[in-house]
Amino acid sequence: MANFPTGACPQGVTFVKKNVLVHDVREAGMPRRDFLQKSMLAALPAIGVAAGIPRAFGAVMAGNMPAISMSAAAVYDPPVRTRGATTLSVRDWGAAGDGARDDTTSFQAAIDALPSAGGTIHVPAGDYVIDPTRNVRLRSNMHLQLADGAILRAKRNDQERAYVLMVYKVSNVEISGGRIVGDRDNHLGTTGEWGHGIMIRGSSRVTVRDIHVSKCWGDGVSIGGAMVTNAPTIPCDDVVIANIVSTGNRRQGLTIGCASNVKVYDSEFSDTRGIAPQCGIDVEPDSNDGRITSTVHIENCVMRGNAGNGVLLYKRVKGVTVKRCTMEYNGGHGLLTIGPEGGYIAQNTIRHNYLVGLMLGASTYNYQVSGNVFRNNNTRLHGVNTVLNPLVAMAGIVEGNKGNGAHVAKVSTATEIRVTTNQFAK
Repeated sequence: MANFPTGACPQGVTFVKKNVLVHDVREAGMPRRDFLQKSMLAALPAIGVAAGIPRAFGAVMAGNMPAISMSAAAVYDPPVRTRGATTLSVRDWGAAGDGARDDTTSFQAAIDALPSAGGTIHVPAGDYVIDPTRNVRLRSNMHLQLADGAILRAKRNDQERAYVLMVYKVSNVEISGGRIVGDRDNHLGTTGEWGHGIMIRGSSRVTVRDIHVSKCWGDGVSIGGAMVTNAPTIPCDDVVIANIVSTGNRRQGLTIGCASNVKVYDSEFSDTRGIAPQCGIDVEPDSNDGRITSTVHIENCVMRGNAGNGVLLYKRVKGVTVKRCTMEYNGGHGLLTIGPEGGYIAQNTIRHNYLVGLMLGASTYNYQVSGNVFRNNNTRLHGVNTVLNPLVAMAGIVEGNKGNGAHVAKVSTATEIRVTTNQFAK
C-alpha cells in the first residue's frame, strides 16, 4: 500500500454543546443524516477551544464513544443475490454464541452443509468467537444473515494476515446484519496490516449490507484480486457495499483494490488510525499487480475523523465517482488523488480537514469537480471554525486570500482538470 505522511489531528473547535450532534451543524436545507436507523447517537460533551478536537473526536477514535452515523436517508436498494431456498442455523451445528467458545468450526460446518443450490445461513443473536487465522469461508449462492444482536468477535492472534470472513473466488454472496469486532485492542502481534473483518478476493456479485465492522487489525472491509500461481490475478466484479459502518479500524475503513463495478452507498468509514494510509476509503490496486481498478461509484457516504485522508484514489484507477458524500475532520485531505484517470467529484460536503479539502495530485487526469460545498479546510493553518460563514460561489482554482486554495488545489502534472462552480466558506 502507498505510505503517505498524515497530519496530526486538527486542533481547536469553536464550541459544541452537549447533546448536539456535529452533523446537525449543516448547510441550510441539507437533510438530517439518519441512514442507519439502528446507529447509536453520541452525546458529545461540551468542549471549548482549549479542549480541541482530541477531546471529542479523539474519544470516538479511541473507541470510548460510538461513531455517529452521518449519511442522508438511504438512496440505494442493494441487490439480492441468487441463492437457493434452504435456511440453516449455525446453532444446529453447535455454535454456542457465548463469547468464550471458538465457534469457527460450527460456522463452517453449517455453510458446508448447504445443498448445491446454496441458501441462507442464519446467525441468531449471540457473541460468536471466530478464529480469523482459520476464517469462515463463504461459498457461492449463499446469504450469511446475522440477526440483531449477533456479533462475530475475532479471536486474538499474533498473525499479520487473518480474516474473520473470507469471500474467495465465489459468486452470488450476501452478508448482512449484526456486527464484526476485530482484535486490534488485544492483538498479540505488533506487525502486519492485513487483519480484516471481511476479505473479498476474486469474487463476483457480492453484497455487504447493514453491518457494523470495528476494531480490525487491518481493514474493516477489503476488496481485491485473487492471486493465482502462474496465471493472471482474478479481479472482483460487481461488489456492492451498502448501509454499513466501518469504524475504529487500524489501516482502512474500506480498501478497493483490483476490482471493477464497485458500488458504495449510504455508509460511514470513520476513525481509522494505527498504520498508513489510515483512510476512510482507499481505492488502490495492489502494487505487485499491473491490473487496474475501474468503475467505482461512492455516494451518500461519510468519511470522518480518519488519521489519513477521507478518500484516497491512488494510481491505476479509472472511472471513479464520489458524489453526495461528507468528508470532514480527517487528518489528511478530505480527498486526495494521485494518478487516477477519469473521475467526477460532485455535490459533496468537504469541511474541517487538516490539509487542503481536495488535492488533485501528481498525474491526475481528466477529473471534473462540480457543485461541492467546502468549509474551513486546511485547519493546520487556519484552525477549526464551526461558524457557518456565508458561502461564496466560485469557479476554477483561485489563489489569494479571497480565493479557494485552502479547499481545492492541483499540482502542475494534474491535467484536463475542470473545476466548475462550487461553494466555499472560511
